[in-house]
Amino acid sequence: MKHLGILLSGRGSNFLAIAESIRLHKLPGVEIAVVISNVENAPGLAAAQEMGLKTAFVDTRGRSREEHDMEVIARLHQHKVDLVILAGYMRILSPRFVAAFPQRILNIHPSLLPLYPGTHPQRQALAAGAVVSGCTVHFVDEQVDHGPIILQRSVPVQPGDDEDALAARILEQEHIAYSEAIARVLSGQYECRDGRYVKRDTEPERTGSAHTL
Repeated sequence: MKHLGILLSGRGSNFLAIAESIRLHKLPGVEIAVVISNVENAPGLAAAQEMGLKTAFVDTRGRSREEHDMEVIARLHQHKVDLVILAGYMRILSPRFVAAFPQRILNIHPSLLPLYPGTHPQRQALAAGAVVSGCTVHFVDEQVDHGPIILQRSVPVQPGDDEDALAARILEQEHIAYSEAIARVLSGQYECRDGRYVKRDTEPERTGSAHTL
């Protein structure tokens, strides 16, 4: 059984989508070992508690980033976590945290990285006149919205889109992409090579469809 550790700060919609994939046996051999939040009243944390999952609130007040991260690391190790899943976790991880889980921390970002990193990526896409946006699941490194790309799903920008409309359609694809990416990582069929995440002993993958990159 592979154990996921979920980190979230808000509603945790991607966490809920992953939990539903597990319930529907779309991620066989996977369970959520613990859900951790830096926000005591985060709706995602309450949802995890209602599901009967193990949860933890790790307060940031009066502590350095590294002190806080060390406690989170200890709790993840306590639950023997195989993959750390950032599901709307509104904190930048310290280098020590990243080093504790090399190529085992996943994040999802609502753009086709390396385009539009940082905040308000949908606003950035619209301002640039993009005709396609989407979402990216990637391994976390010490840079923000950076690291080898595991999987992308594209979303067309429609005439008349505003930031909220585009964000809503991208979020639908995020809920699909995250579980697909977890399955890909746990399959053991892929590896990081020259900064890319590719099938073992094959050439780097090319776009397979109009919606999955």
